[in-house]
Amino acid sequence: MREPRSFRDLAWQTGLDYVYATSARVGNLLNGSIPDALAEGTRTPVLLIPGVYEPWRFLLPIGRRLSALGHPVHMLPQLGYNLAPIPDTAATAQRYLDEHGLEHVAIVGHSKGGLVGKHMMTVDDVAQRIDRLVAIASPFSGSTRAKYVPVRPIRPFIPGNELLSTLAANLEINSRITSIYPETDQVIPNGSFLEGAANVTLPLVGHFRILSNPAVVDAVVFALRPGVE
Repeated sequence: MREPRSFRDLAWQTGLDYVYATSARVGNLLNGSIPDALAEGTRTPVLLIPGVYEPWRFLLPIGRRLSALGHPVHMLPQLGYNLAPIPDTAATAQRYLDEHGLEHVAIVGHSKGGLVGKHMMTVDDVAQRIDRLVAIASPFSGSTRAKYVPVRPIRPFIPGNELLSTLAANLEINSRITSIYPETDQVIPNGSFLEGAANVTLPLVGHFRILSNPAVVDAVVFALRPGVE
């Protein structure tokens, strides 16, 4: 049994987490162009959806790894910092799948991106283009800290939100979802466990920096391997 992390270690890891988030946003401002090579490949197409206040670049480490393995990786720069309501973001993402004729798609979403992915599977994906969702640190049950952040884009994550409750009620889709999350997440302290899904808890701290952690990237790759349901 592992020793509990010290307060000092948790504070240090959390600080590094926000440094990572800031650097990713700055990197997007300096270079916001998506590498064309990411969309090449013959394996399962992947659509990456970042979280709230996150540009597409947050998921670039995962996108590069999946592209190197032969997955055509698609980004949505038109989302900006993903501040629109979840249904609007889901509609935009679904329109992209429809317009590009993508089929047997795997969505990889971080934080709010996981909720957007489940909304698509529940409501938007009429043509059934989506096969599975891999969610990373997604607040499927909301975040107990959302009520302390008085800004509109965060309000939908307050536990008990009507949309969250509606998505949670659809248990059938959960069998096609893998939820990957750290053991300590300062943004979602109540965790990202999803009933009926494949839940993967990793011995990590943070909400943002985990996106470049090899263990998280490996877990995403494992969830997308052929034959996984």
